Amino acid sequence: MKSMLNYFGHPLLKIPLLAGLATGVLCFLYFLALYALGVPALGNIRVLDYGIHIIMMIATIWYYRKHIGHGKLHLWEGLTIGYVLNTMAALITGWLIYLFVTQVDPGVFAEYVTNSKKLLLDGKSQITDQFGPETFAKQWDKVLTMQPGILLPDELTKKTALAVLPVLIISLIFRKQDYSVMQ
Repeated sequence: MKSMLNYFGHPLLKIPLLAGLATGVLCFLYFLALYALGVPALGNIRVLDYGIHIIMMIATIWYYRKHIGHGKLHLWEGLTIGYVLNTMAALITGWLIYLFVTQVDPGVFAEYVTNSKKLLLDGKSQITDQFGPETFAKQWDKVLTMQPGILLPDELTKKTALAVLPVLIISLIFRKQDYSVMQ
């Protein structure tokens, strides 16, 4: 057990895990703010919480470079920090939203299902033209049988897809290596 704790005590994992935890909580607070304002908290406007991810990635990679790397940062370190932070934040946000939707206000998820049905019906002609009526029927059945458990994998999938380019760009910007061994 102690060796496992030592493994997660390494700064390359410990710092982004803690920053991911903070990011997940901040994203959940954003969700709660949308909920308090009466905006559909599971709607498309919630995607803007990815700005919190980007800000926290920049801050965490900068912190790691300055305090742990002493001004140096390898590309792989930046990528590791970015992806660990992003994954941890998505998991924390997904679980907190799931708990909120199942324990506090199930109406939020019911509104999400209603909005998903409306969105699917609005695009029905386009979907049936491009993919056929059976594809629309499958999508409709998925929306009808949606359960709150879909929120966690959905959050993780969306945030992972959104992370690819920002993590790479942030890591490249903060990358600074020691080339003295090549001279």
